[in-house]
Amino acid sequence: MARSRNSNSGNAKSRGTNGGRAKTASPQRTQQLGWFTWFSHETSRLAGRPSTFLAATLVIVVWAVTGPIFHFSDTWQLVINTGTTIITFLMVFLIQNTQNRDTLALQIKLAELIIAVHGAQNRVAAVEDMSDEDLEALHQAYRTRADETLGSLEQRRARRPAAR
Repeated sequence: MARSRNSNSGNAKSRGTNGGRAKTASPQRTQQLGWFTWFSHETSRLAGRPSTFLAATLVIVVWAVTGPIFHFSDTWQLVINTGTTIITFLMVFLIQNTQNRDTLALQIKLAELIIAVHGAQNRVAAVEDMSDEDLEALHQAYRTRADETLGSLEQRRARRPAAR
């Protein structure tokens, strides 16, 4: 397999590892990404940590324990409802941004593999840009090819004498 000129697979620094710890973006990298992209990456990285889950659980426990102190009032309930609603609302957009970037990166990587494989049909490298009707037609064409291939394999197996 061909390696890129910039490949330095033996160097942990080039892979972005830091002794098993996640590496944060440098100020120069932040300027390249844009503030929202950087913010969404950092927020999703922090939100996915076990310590963040434990902190959120602690907030819920403290809120529940304070229920009797505030006589389970409407204001007491409104505090948790408002807080969780605001956080959920904002996280939807951050998660969608992260998912869009991850999906696009995956599509680019798959396109690179398709283009690099000798004999592959390069038209599927940009399949995500097709209309729904074109995607369905292509899916049906591949399903038909898969069925034909399976039928051919079954015929070959049936013609072979059984191994004893």
